[in-house]
Amino acid sequence: MFAQLIMSGIVNGSVYAVVALGMTVLYRSTTVVNFCHGEFFMLGAFAVLVAQQLFGWTYAGSIVFALAMLFLAGCAIERVLMRPLQNAPHISMAMMTVALSYLLKGISRFFYGREVKPLQPLIGGDPIEIGSVILMPQDVLIAGFSLLVVFGFFYFFQRTETGKVIQAASQTPRGASLVGINVPLLRNLMWGVGALMGAAAGILIAPNTLVYPDMGGHMLIRAFAAMTLGGFGSLPGAVAGALTLGVLENLIGGYISSSLVEITAYLVIIVVLIVRPQGIMGEWRQGRG
Repeated sequence: MFAQLIMSGIVNGSVYAVVALGMTVLYRSTTVVNFCHGEFFMLGAFAVLVAQQLFGWTYAGSIVFALAMLFLAGCAIERVLMRPLQNAPHISMAMMTVALSYLLKGISRFFYGREVKPLQPLIGGDPIEIGSVILMPQDVLIAGFSLLVVFGFFYFFQRTETGKVIQAASQTPRGASLVGINVPLLRNLMWGVGALMGAAAGILIAPNTLVYPDMGGHMLIRAFAAMTLGGFGSLPGAVAGALTLGVLENLIGGYISSSLVEITAYLVIIVVLIVRPQGIMGEWRQGRG
């Protein structure tokens, strides 16, 4: 039972990691904490359903459609709603994302109510047995995709010139503009990438959790807890925090009470903020220049 709980926790934590990475990438490149990221997660899954039910597209075509739509939506949100606030206090930008979160959730409820809809797994097949641990092929896909994303983003920000430029531009936007860097374009693209990451996570986990308008809120608090535990702005920290949270939830649910699973993320946030506010691998970030 212990091994099964650990492995299932790692799979769940892998999904949290993809969501937390999307938020962390945006934070590193814009210093904005995006509270509507959970709705990107939700809309990615709904976009696949819409493409399948209304247009009759294949699963693969629906996924491409969903990812493209969320990328464009992220870019549009930055251009129309966030860019006018770029010189405003951070709290104004955060409140804009909160308002957008409720707006997107309200729109989805208007069209779908509170109905829960199924989404078929990306891959089928028989369960995979590894000793006493049983995994579904969908679980293996989730873990593998998460691993690929982790290494991809780590390489991009640490090893490529573009990744280093994006980080530099977020820390000193005026200086970056003076040397010819198109800071608004970089921010716009990072909003698109962040939305795309949220959508990808939603598509991966939807076959396990089903699709409903409030699914993003539950994922947002877990991603936020993962970032808090690992440290805001730290890519490895976001992953470590997400995997730790996933395992903690499973162990607490398996050995203590399943009713405590829903509050584990909140407990993690409280404890970390009291004991080590910067998180495990956190780094203090300066305000925008």
